Amino acid sequence: MGNSQSKRDAANAIERVRAICLALAGTTEKLSHGAPAFFVPSGQYLAFVDNHHGDGRLAIWVAAPPDAQEALVAAEPTHFFRPPYVGPKGWIGINLDTGLEWGAVAALIGEGHAFIAAKRKARSRQKPL
Repeated sequence: MGNSQSKRDAANAIERVRAICLALAGTTEKLSHGAPAFFVPSGQYLAFVDNHHGDGRLAIWVAAPPDAQEALVAAEPTHFFRPPYVGPKGWIGINLDTGLEWGAVAALIGEGHAFIAAKRKARSRQKPL
């Protein structure tokens, strides 16, 4: 794939990811380590990566509930992987250029958003009155 094609693919992918994320309640976008990242008040739930440290991937890293990463990577390693840094916390790496349906990508983004948003609700319930 040519360099200009790669740049177009990355631009199209971030626009789709951005539209999905910004449609979710309370989401803000910020740059994190020079790349687009998406947050709710309780924390980050998604990072967009394009050839991160030369790995050749066009992907997102998404927060996920316990055991989701292991199940997805085992079932479909072409589409899913354990990302560096956040992988040990259970986040899922999702390749955006392997033919995975965007509906599936959107559903996983929604789950990551809900998982991180729920952490704030859980913390607020633990505070004494």
